[in-house]
Amino acid sequence: MNLLAEPKLKICVVSISLAKGGAERSTSILCKMLQDECFEVHLVLLSDAIDYEFQGKLLNLGLDKEYPDRPWKRFKRIQKLRHYLKTHNFHYIIDNRARTSASVELLYLNYVYQGFKFIYVVRSRHLDKYLTKHKWVAQLIVKRADKIVGVSKDISATINSEFKTKKALTIYNSVENFNKQQSERAFQEPYILFLGRLDDKVKNFGLLIEAYKLSKLSNHSVRLYIVGDGEDKEMVQQKINSYQLQAHVKLYSFTTNVDGLLKNALFLVLTSRHEGFPRVLIEALSVETPVISVNCKSGPSEIIDHEINGLLVENHNPKALAQAFDRFLLDTDVYNTCKSNSKQSVAHLNQSIIGKQWSEILKPWTE
Repeated sequence: MNLLAEPKLKICVVSISLAKGGAERSTSILCKMLQDECFEVHLVLLSDAIDYEFQGKLLNLGLDKEYPDRPWKRFKRIQKLRHYLKTHNFHYIIDNRARTSASVELLYLNYVYQGFKFIYVVRSRHLDKYLTKHKWVAQLIVKRADKIVGVSKDISATINSEFKTKKALTIYNSVENFNKQQSERAFQEPYILFLGRLDDKVKNFGLLIEAYKLSKLSNHSVRLYIVGDGEDKEMVQQKINSYQLQAHVKLYSFTTNVDGLLKNALFLVLTSRHEGFPRVLIEALSVETPVISVNCKSGPSEIIDHEINGLLVENHNPKALAQAFDRFLLDTDVYNTCKSNSKQSVAHLNQSIIGKQWSEILKPWTE
């Protein structure tokens, strides 16, 4: 069969935004992968916030927002989305939104997506963020969705177990194809890196900063750079001040140009309370920077092979994390082993491979 002669399947990717987060970066890459797989890609954004490049036709509903954003105005945008879906008659909708409101999700299930095949992506092990905290609504989401894509095996297995279904399957996030240019920030001194949204409910900056304080890194003039924006930026700075680490721990604003930051770091660190399939870990490994991560649910244990491409540490244990920092600093054999294995350890996550996995679940002849 000549696939090129077939009409392109039309896919609509729905997201809150394409700004500042790992989930948003993953959505932008998903659009590119689908386009590379010869789908006709449309991207619908609910907020006018775009930091990452994407491919496909854009419907930016955020441009219609007026403040104050009254309920009837929000429903008008929902009607516009429904009309757009019906006009283009999409073969599949891929929904990447966080889903915390029961009433909103019932509206999507019973009105916006009615009559369409849709896939819900779950990007966090904290399932309430993507299936709501209401069990009956979550059950309805699972029942109505054609498929549920979890970005880690742990997520998919948990959904299948809790909801007695076989609909959940795993497709990992793919690595970014970084270009050759360096980051606009070129640090001369040695540093370790935290990269992500400044949300302490998820990222646990207290653990990160306390572990740095307990470690020997500052004695060896190795700084900690925290790069990102978010509602807890002031709190993080206060935590730095409380440990009197202003000379050693620095906060920098979010940037999309992270390749140089990652490549030049001694290692990247992740201290989250929960995750999905942390993009920062695979991006660091892809540029040959080893990683240290707490063993939170989920993702790190599916990315890190302990002492092979990084170190996996018990969560909520600042002493253990500090010891891991010191091990990478002082044990050159372990550090060099992890560094030399980094890039190859994420070779299975390249965009060509992950794109084909998406293609297999979208094309109707595979059903």
